Amino acid sequence: MNEMTKKRNRLLAETVIKGLASRNMTGYYAETREEALQMALELIPEGASVGMGGCMSAQEIGLTDALRSGDYDFIDRDRTTNKREAMIATYDADYFISSVNAMTEDGVLINIDGNANRVSAIAQGPKYVVFIVGMNKIAPDVDSAMKRARNVAAPINAQRFGLATPCTRTGSCMNCKSPDSICCQILITRLSRHEGRIHVILVNDELGY
Repeated sequence: MNEMTKKRNRLLAETVIKGLASRNMTGYYAETREEALQMALELIPEGASVGMGGCMSAQEIGLTDALRSGDYDFIDRDRTTNKREAMIATYDADYFISSVNAMTEDGVLINIDGNANRVSAIAQGPKYVVFIVGMNKIAPDVDSAMKRARNVAAPINAQRFGLATPCTRTGSCMNCKSPDSICCQILITRLSRHEGRIHVILVNDELGY
């Protein structure tokens, strides 16, 4: 990422954080992945129970490894033989770690899911939700954020999982009803009723898809 893009991101992040505050959510800005990791660990106290969806952004900043090696009750669905049990346990966790498929400049979060374990945990269950969001996921408004989620994030994730959906062949959403579809549920988080529950760490880097 060039310096001009980074400068633009710094300014945009200020707008996004103000938008989050107006929606009863707390935003933070990290210049680097290392800073983002430190912020996340400052939010999550040792001994806390922590669940996670398939969050590439958390992996990319080193948060997944930190939770595995640190003093946390990490519900690691990727290292269990019973994924459903791990998903159910996550709903009662102290913290849930996620990213977004897209996010608007005024703080609306867009997430699309196949099994709904991720979007349902974001909506209700864990006491706190911490989002790790690269500035590459910020879109001007809900319409453009939805287009990003469906035409950028979803096809790449479908390809990553080796799914037989039309978007893996075309590279864009075909509004399919495929058995392999990962676009079964769409969650738009426009407001948090519970103050202090949702925290969003914006990172001046390209993270996730």
